[in-house]
Amino acid sequence: MTILIKNANEVITLKSEVQGPRIKEQMRAIAVIEDGSVLLQENRIVAVGSYEQLAIDFPHLVEEADVIDATGKIVMPGLVDCHTHLVHGGTREQEFNMRLNGSTYMEIMNAGGGIHATTKRTRETSFEALYEKTKQHLDVFLKHGVTTVEAKSGYGLDWETEKKQLEVAKKLQDTHAVDVISTFMGAHAVPRDFKGREDEFVDVVMHDMLPKVAQLKLAEFNDVFCEKGVFTPAQSRRILEAGKALGLTPKIHADEIEPYNGAELAAEVGAISAEHLLVASDEGIQSMAEAGTIAVLLPGTAFFLRAPFARGRLMIDEGVPVAISTDFNPGSSPTVSLPFIMNLACMHMGLTLEEVLTATTINAAYALNRGHEIGSLEAGKQGDVIILDVANYKQLQYFYGMNHTHTVIKKGQVVVRDGILL
Repeated sequence: MTILIKNANEVITLKSEVQGPRIKEQMRAIAVIEDGSVLLQENRIVAVGSYEQLAIDFPHLVEEADVIDATGKIVMPGLVDCHTHLVHGGTREQEFNMRLNGSTYMEIMNAGGGIHATTKRTRETSFEALYEKTKQHLDVFLKHGVTTVEAKSGYGLDWETEKKQLEVAKKLQDTHAVDVISTFMGAHAVPRDFKGREDEFVDVVMHDMLPKVAQLKLAEFNDVFCEKGVFTPAQSRRILEAGKALGLTPKIHADEIEPYNGAELAAEVGAISAEHLLVASDEGIQSMAEAGTIAVLLPGTAFFLRAPFARGRLMIDEGVPVAISTDFNPGSSPTVSLPFIMNLACMHMGLTLEEVLTATTINAAYALNRGHEIGSLEAGKQGDVIILDVANYKQLQYFYGMNHTHTVIKKGQVVVRDGILL
């Protein structure tokens, strides 16, 4: 199938000569083509530019193409949500009410809520029910222009449930239009029956769960919650190094609630990304900049927990590559609206309109080791394209709290048209 998108007010290509994630002023260079066109064939982008040039360079393809008129609209790469806890059972709205009445995140967790509450529900929920629930969430992600999602496990804390979560994600990768990239996070919390025996559970993760994940090829990344009261930096290092030895790329939940040298650890172990970073130290930020570790910032979590926002402006200025994600999960960020999260990053983290586009496309793609394949509109890349019903990219954050997605093309196929899932 050949598709020609033409007459767009703007095509935001994110094309650059830079190899790898963008830093500093590179994050503002989003490469806008006015009155632009995009030509796709099968599942690939053939060319991006003016209609006149495409007609000269590819006359036969242009003549045979199905034409999508993007007059009055903008075109950009499909959004990449690079940090979610997509597969889980149940909801936790009662905890939201508790927080409004003064309870803290850790107080709720210690009272049996938090991760442990979702673990119980996820263990109890069948594979089929988890699949259907997660599919519904993915459908809404897609309607919001998200074409690639990372999915962490971590609501099992035992092998059978962790495996169930990862297998749900794998089936959705095979059956859903959205690409689902899996991260194993067996070290999301210490199970209640291991209280006081935390190192024993670390051994279970390292010597039982991780080898099975690698053998069954259920995940590409390995994540750990490095936080006081959860896993220490030393325990986190052991888990991440064990995963590396099995071919799993490290990620780390770092410095979310208390400063805990998580950012420093991410740089030391060669993590592809450190995530959250609400209270990362100056030294940790500098270490990440030197190591090229991507900061995956999650403004929705700070917003929902009413916590201080991560210092996104400082991180960019210091040379850390920054990505932005929803952190979709049932406890601290129950939203699938990446466009709203982008607005929070502008309003509360100091990112510019251009930087937040980079952070949710090409940098987010690199946080999933996919920057060579998605995240920008360039010849040869996967045909993940969205058309947004705004006159220019500045209106995306100006008209906030709305879904402007008109059309979604995934791997060269139209999967959302006029905001309706096909």
